[in-house]
Amino acid sequence: MTHAAASAQRSQVADPGPDPTGAGAPNAAFDGRPGILDRRGRALRDLRISVTDRCNFRCTYCMPAEVFGRDYAFLPHSEVLTYEEIRRLAEIAVELGVRKLRITGGEPLVRKELPDLVAMLAELRTPDGDPVDLTLTTNGSALRSLARPLAEAGLGRITVSLDSLDDATFRRMNGVDFPVSRVLDSIAAAREAGLSPIKVNMVVKRGENEASIVPMARWARDEGLVLRFIEYMDVGTANGWRLDDVVSAAEIVGAIHAELPLEPAAPSYRGEVAGRWRYRDGSGEIGVISSVTQPFCGDCTRARLSAEGKLYTCLFSAVGTDLRAPLRSGASDTDLRAVLERVWNARTDRYSELRTEATSHLPRVEMFALGG
Repeated sequence: MTHAAASAQRSQVADPGPDPTGAGAPNAAFDGRPGILDRRGRALRDLRISVTDRCNFRCTYCMPAEVFGRDYAFLPHSEVLTYEEIRRLAEIAVELGVRKLRITGGEPLVRKELPDLVAMLAELRTPDGDPVDLTLTTNGSALRSLARPLAEAGLGRITVSLDSLDDATFRRMNGVDFPVSRVLDSIAAAREAGLSPIKVNMVVKRGENEASIVPMARWARDEGLVLRFIEYMDVGTANGWRLDDVVSAAEIVGAIHAELPLEPAAPSYRGEVAGRWRYRDGSGEIGVISSVTQPFCGDCTRARLSAEGKLYTCLFSAVGTDLRAPLRSGASDTDLRAVLERVWNARTDRYSELRTEATSHLPRVEMFALGG
């Protein structure tokens, strides 16, 4: 796909500047619920929490092995937020309007005693008294032994990354020769533990796994799983991203529609990341996350907390706000709340709307460190 073709599919809108209603004021305009607004009128609804920067995979689009070899220095344990620190920040974020907490990594299941954190976060309630939507994204490598403890601790849903059903393709893409059969067994374990709905994420990269699009769709439909395709993105700077390697959302939907007819479905809520498509025969749906060709910056409600305690307001950020330092120097909840409010109020991010071949090489934090 050429740059011109991608640009034609993007919404090139001007930054509207400060929100006329006053950022930070209680807001019922975005989705009918109170919360804080950024400078483009977007509410804070989703906090993604990275519990570790470590991962046991070396996926080509995230942590290519030639860059992140055996001697790569991950964060020392002392620099990673404790579960108590994560819980404290999450509670403040929920008070400010967050309704979904997603545990990420790295690979979150390599962090010891993860069910303990899940139990701590599952206790949180919104100002209306509702439980938060607590979910987790994993590569599935350790899910067979952890699915039930996570469910019993209060995890509501789970998303498993799986880029192909073809074993050779999957082993090549995960970079550590991990067999697809073990991920499929982990998905079965999640189902047995009652984690539902189970979502599956597939990153599609041209020349790697586009032949797996339709087989994955057919398998997920037959298994009753929600499959989400993700356009290959220029996250971080180490994955060698090129626009020509992107298989567009239109191509993905077209390939599936030719064999399994689809029709568009309305978003489940404002700010939903994936564009939804349902099978015309009523047998399920797919989602497509099209950050490259059809950006959704205008309704982005997500912030990210890195394992070392930095707050990022965009997946393509270069700089985060340090929350660990004030946490460990005695800041009150009021102080921390003020920092979160200030950061979100000042937010103007819309990287995907501005993306070009040139911007794709700007400095950014790697996804495994940020908590994608």
